[in-house]
Amino acid sequence: MPNFAGGALGWRTVSMVETIQAGALRTAFNLPPRVQRALAGRPVVIDGQTLSVDTQLRLRLERAARMPDPASLPVAEGRKEILRQTGLAAGNQPIGAVRDFTVAGRPGRLYTPSEPGPALLVFFHGGGWMHGDLDSHDPACRFLAERSGVRVLAIDYRLGPEHPFPAAYDDCLAAYEWAVTNAESLGADPARLAVGGDSAGGNLAAVTAIEAARRGWPLAFQLLVYPATDFGEDTRSYELFGEGFWLTTQYMELGRECYLPPGLDRRDPRVSPLHADLPAGLAPAYVVTAGFDPLRDEGEAYARKMVEAGVAVELKRFPDQIHSFFNVLVTGSSSRAATAEIAAHLRAALS
Repeated sequence: MPNFAGGALGWRTVSMVETIQAGALRTAFNLPPRVQRALAGRPVVIDGQTLSVDTQLRLRLERAARMPDPASLPVAEGRKEILRQTGLAAGNQPIGAVRDFTVAGRPGRLYTPSEPGPALLVFFHGGGWMHGDLDSHDPACRFLAERSGVRVLAIDYRLGPEHPFPAAYDDCLAAYEWAVTNAESLGADPARLAVGGDSAGGNLAAVTAIEAARRGWPLAFQLLVYPATDFGEDTRSYELFGEGFWLTTQYMELGRECYLPPGLDRRDPRVSPLHADLPAGLAPAYVVTAGFDPLRDEGEAYARKMVEAGVAVELKRFPDQIHSFFNVLVTGSSSRAATAEIAAHLRAALS
């Protein structure tokens, strides 16, 4: 039962360069706010929103360090870069206990908080359906579990381009069905099961929730953090924030290329839940968006669609944040505070 508790990043080896970079970043974010503002530059205001100072500073420092867009690298190298960036931004977060095991044929990791309640969140990581794994979201899952008191079961689903749709879709449905069947052995109340994820994982959580309602599986709640919901249309937020705010147009296009097989209708509801006929009994949802995120508008459109279908939905936009804030826990106080708010909402929804 590995607990991944030792070292700065217990789940992987950290280079000397990364250690120095991490130290420099954390020093910058411990500076007084007025100094951070001076280093960050003039405020960034777009669409009536002002980017948080610490986020603006982080982006500027990352550009100065010439951190690459993972989409500019071969997919295998992009996966390594995602892990490296997670290490710098998220650090090692405390947790009661961690256990790795197999879930419906896929690697899974159970995070048990220090003071666990009876609820369980089945979590699907982001990464454009081509990047990400249990380690890339290990700090975020630790933080979410420990702050909410909810057990978190993270799933390592198959990725494109090696395994395009419907591999990830099938893996997530199978994992959630497994969790339903095995809830009690995981220490969870079957009546307090939730599904969630960020970005591509938010997409997979949304379509899993839809299918759970259709199949009559118990599901109490869905947590959708800046979910991708529509492959069919580009939005105004896509145009406004596709460059300069971490998630780039290049990244999104590569993700589509890796995930969608040739000939698949981009409005297929299994990949674009915004175009789904929503079934009765869809679980209540908390939809989180970021103001400076290309996915902002489609996530909010899906929240409105669920409301129109009679689903209980709370939509929360963090107007000063960018895509990926969920994974930024040590190099920005505003992003950590936003994720803490998400954890508090999860606790309340499943208490």
